[in-house]
Amino acid sequence: GGMTGPVGAAVGAVVGAVAGGLMGRGAGKAMDPEAEDTYWRSNYTGRPYVTPGASYDDYGPAYRYGVDAYSRFPDRRFEDIDQDLERDWGSRRGTSNLDWGNARHASRDAWTRVSDSVERAIPGDSDRDGR
Repeated sequence: GGMTGPVGAAVGAVVGAVAGGLMGRGAGKAMDPEAEDTYWRSNYTGRPYVTPGASYDDYGPAYRYGVDAYSRFPDRRFEDIDQDLERDWGSRRGTSNLDWGNARHASRDAWTRVSDSVERAIPGDSDRDGR
């Protein structure tokens, strides 16, 4: 039979705490802002939405914005907060010359990369995208 009563509750609490700790470690590891910045700095020119010859200074803030947005709203879909992100882009863009229409692609790309990394670290469909 299964464990019930106080013993079962205690075991369940320990299992939950361990799983939560592993999830937190996986999510934290996947959302290392410096590692993400290094990745995008090396890889942004190959993305289909990047204007040839564009500077990373334009796209970097959008990538950071996507990583930050995922860290603040990991339980939501990008589409669910897109309007909020658009509204706040003007104050978050720093030196970027991109309007939200162009920055959105980079932010979504960074969001997806972090989301996928977290999902690989955490069993199940943590980002609820069906994969």
